[in-house]
Amino acid sequence: MKRKAGIFLHPTSLPSPFGIGDMGSDAFRWIDLLARYKQSIWQVCPVGPVSFGYSPYMCASSFAGNPLLISPEKLLHQGLLNKSEIDSFPQLPRDYADFDRVFSEKERLFWIAFGRFIKNGAYQDFCDKEAYWLEDFALFMTIKKLHNGEPWNRWEPALRNRDSDALKQVHRQHERDLDYFRFLQFVFSQQWKELKSHANGRGVSILGDVPYYATYDSADAWASPESFAFDKSGTPLQVGGVPPDYFSEKGQRWGNPVYDWKKMKKNGYTWWIQRISRIVQLVDWLRIDHFRGFESFWAIPPQSETAVNGEWVPGPGKDFFDALQAHLGHIPIVAEDLGMITEAVHALRKSVGIPGMRVLQFAFDGGNDNPHRPHNIGQDSIIYTGTHDNDTTVGWLKKLPQEKKEFVFRYLGCGAQDAVETILRTAYASPADWCIIPLQDILLLDERHRLNIPGTSSGNWKWRFTYDMIREDRFGLAAHYTGLYGRCDG
Repeated sequence: MKRKAGIFLHPTSLPSPFGIGDMGSDAFRWIDLLARYKQSIWQVCPVGPVSFGYSPYMCASSFAGNPLLISPEKLLHQGLLNKSEIDSFPQLPRDYADFDRVFSEKERLFWIAFGRFIKNGAYQDFCDKEAYWLEDFALFMTIKKLHNGEPWNRWEPALRNRDSDALKQVHRQHERDLDYFRFLQFVFSQQWKELKSHANGRGVSILGDVPYYATYDSADAWASPESFAFDKSGTPLQVGGVPPDYFSEKGQRWGNPVYDWKKMKKNGYTWWIQRISRIVQLVDWLRIDHFRGFESFWAIPPQSETAVNGEWVPGPGKDFFDALQAHLGHIPIVAEDLGMITEAVHALRKSVGIPGMRVLQFAFDGGNDNPHRPHNIGQDSIIYTGTHDNDTTVGWLKKLPQEKKEFVFRYLGCGAQDAVETILRTAYASPADWCIIPLQDILLLDERHRLNIPGTSSGNWKWRFTYDMIREDRFGLAAHYTGLYGRCDG
């Protein structure tokens, strides 16, 4: 990996006149800003269709795109919406996403655009090429709509169990709804392709994100139940999460169904290979969230309310990555190897030759062998000040106990006034091949601008920035450090 620098910002956090960041002109402006200040990586969270809590890590499909990211502005330029329809969009908050209102207002415009859309060759080619996931997704969303959003395990048995006659009846009676969901995925794909092309043309690579787990109430679990550890009724035998750690004393019970890796191995990991194949169409690099699950994963009894009573279960190991490479060739992957990481997890990551993550907010716990401490960081890694699960660095430092705070100052050779600045400089100067900083840390924003608090189910993922927050001196400093520490060509 070549030394580079970039910024983490999920697309929903972008400015936009439509209540949520999307793929309109403000996204192109954002990419131009990155390029102007020598940032060559834009890291995002998963861009799938969000479900519970609007978390990008709880998606209704591992293959589909998030319709909330579709830009009405671009639909206007295509002639699928008119100016009065665009102007009818209400004034929504600029500094956070009101997901419920955004969803209802955008859906209103999408149905209008869909009514004017004329199927063409590009649309048909997309539907044919992506049919292996698109048809199941369209069916899933249509049937879910018919059941007022009820999860698939509460549908009548014929639809829950994918009886062929029942699915044919859905096709006969609800073809318009099926076409609507295909249309949204086509539009998402076209708009994302334009955005990615612009980014790559400006020398910016997109680092995407692949959740380790799929969501239970998803097209994945409904259409491919054989891939998951379910009983005959489709009920999870175990659910995923992590044991007690830095983020939570009771651990995190995510509730996702765990995989039946033995069955997956027998069929050549087909579902995963298709999943990765789809995502590499959308991004330049993949960050695999919860990488440690490939070595072993924390399986929790479904009746447990917390993650405390789980057990470690072996994952597929290197065999999985060998199968990926055999089918797809070299995949540019980054491992999220945070949390309770054992030597076996480190060995797996090194054996498949992919870089891991180091986070400076984790560097000042434990002893001198802490792998996040700057003097231990190796070249085959990506360094962050914090991640989407962390407080902003300003907020983190403010809340540190005084004893730890003083250790940070001693270690970095700084004082309270310049500590955050020194942490940023330390990240850029580190041996790690890549340095990626959350936008909030570039702008020295405090805890009010945090994106997510793990273990909580409300109030997350809403934060957005506005362009009046952008300080040229802050971006200029990022560009200075990027050049000074050899993370750009010029």
